[in-house]
Amino acid sequence: MAATDFLNPIKGFGVTFGMMFKKVATEEYPEAGAPAAPRYHGRHQLNRHPDGLEKCVGCELCAWACPADAIFVEGGNNTDEERYSPGERYGADYQINYLRCIGCGLCIEACPTRSLTMTNFYELADDDRQRLIYTKEDLLAPLLPGMEQPPHPMRLGDNEQDYYVNGPELAANAQQQEAKK
Repeated sequence: MAATDFLNPIKGFGVTFGMMFKKVATEEYPEAGAPAAPRYHGRHQLNRHPDGLEKCVGCELCAWACPADAIFVEGGNNTDEERYSPGERYGADYQINYLRCIGCGLCIEACPTRSLTMTNFYELADDDRQRLIYTKEDLLAPLLPGMEQPPHPMRLGDNEQDYYVNGPELAANAQQQEAKK
């Protein structure tokens, strides 16, 4: 035992006494959540075209790129009567298991249509494991004004190329024509 060991309790009290007069920084988290950083990778979102059709074509590249095997995609075929995306296929069943997801963003890099993105929503904790498996309905972006709930025919062109190459221009033209009415 060293000669200065008996001073350790007094040093501890000194730290406590010094902290008593400092201002306490308290965050009221559940009532007032802190904004996330703009580039934070949080919950996933399946995006839509300006007419409401889904951008996901059911190619399953996001599931193949996921190192944690957290994504399940099953593609379906579009028909003229039921069209969910401008391509031949769409993501009929889409699930992300947030119990496995590591938030790496490789699924987003693999998506050829930029259908899958990550929002900066970060409150994903839950006490029920089943609610942490997000389905397609949970992940789809909300319908904005001017969008129509699929299935419906293509409104922004005659083929898939019109949507992915000329989509923004066609959407702007459609909005201008709608405004004139």
